[in-house]
Amino acid sequence: MADPGGGAFCVIEPYNAFLDGCGTFGELACYGTRDLGFFWSEALHWPLAWDRDEETAVQSPLGGTKVAWGGPPVAAKTVPNRQRFALTADGQDDLASEVDRLVGLGAVRLSTGPDGAVEMADLDGNEFWVTAQAV
Repeated sequence: MADPGGGAFCVIEPYNAFLDGCGTFGELACYGTRDLGFFWSEALHWPLAWDRDEETAVQSPLGGTKVAWGGPPVAAKTVPNRQRFALTADGQDDLASEVDRLVGLGAVRLSTGPDGAVEMADLDGNEFWVTAQAV
């Protein structure tokens, strides 16, 4: 199915085991390699909730929506993603250490915005932002 803006989505049967522990909005599905699920599990400090048939998913320790990656082979990126994650570090000092930690996990630093937010890319080249929380 597609929303009015053309964004694709799936309706999954309620008896599907993948949705166990999810709320009404069960999954945010992303194209990506299996390793991307492991990256985001470490990046978010969320446990891996699914690892089957080249598909991985993470879920907050509090439950709720799963974020899943699957679909290898992943098509080459030609334009920036329409949607992207925005992570928030605890403060300006923690922003630098958080960026360093993510680089250590395999992310790449792309640019710095005028507000100091850092644009990065994950293992598959998907852009995301890391910002400092105002204290």
